[in-house]
Amino acid sequence: MSRKVIHRANTRGHANHGWLNSYHSFSFASYYNPERMGFGLLRVLNDDTVAPGMGFGAHPHDNMEIVSIPLAGALAHKDSTGNEKTIRTNEVQIMSAGTGIVHSEYNYSKTDQVKFLQIWVFPKERGIKPRYDQKSFKPEDRQNKLQTVVSPEKDNGAIWINQDAWFTLGSLKPGFAEEYKLHDAAHGVYAFVLEGEVEIDGEKLSKRDGMEITDADSFTIKADADAELLLMEVPMK
Repeated sequence: MSRKVIHRANTRGHANHGWLNSYHSFSFASYYNPERMGFGLLRVLNDDTVAPGMGFGAHPHDNMEIVSIPLAGALAHKDSTGNEKTIRTNEVQIMSAGTGIVHSEYNYSKTDQVKFLQIWVFPKERGIKPRYDQKSFKPEDRQNKLQTVVSPEKDNGAIWINQDAWFTLGSLKPGFAEEYKLHDAAHGVYAFVLEGEVEIDGEKLSKRDGMEITDADSFTIKADADAELLLMEVPMK
């Protein structure tokens, strides 16, 4: 029997710094909840909105896989390995901090907000050489189906992560129904509803709700309305 824990959108941590409005699914910065220290090897899921022209100044990371998924607008990135890039909607960025990297992230636009998800996953192999990658994904390839955007498999069209983790996006229409099969029964899945409403194994979830799913080989996803869904499958230890 699968185990499910629902995190409603309004129970997340919240910090509004003016230039940054951030919601935290798990403990982060000034938000501390001992019952939400992460989900398996998924440590951070931040839902960030950054004001025009503002951003995060240069700061260090090490031994963490950091995934950024823009939801609206464009995010400018610069790091100590020489990468200077901009990521936009329908793109996914990953940074393997490895032995250590310093980076900054800014809203590329001087007029519009940027909204993006910042996701941290503990790495499979520690101490690797820092690495950066980004990839564009066709939105039509997730229309009423599930599109893998992050994977530990290097040649399957997704962006590679230094962990046995799979991230999947879906833009779902009313009537959509599909079974998600886990790559490993010892893994768990954190489902996060970006827009609309979905039903997962009979549990109804709305915009920005999250749900932990463990002890499952598979689960069913249904959409009764237009919905955008992110699934993050990760090892639990």
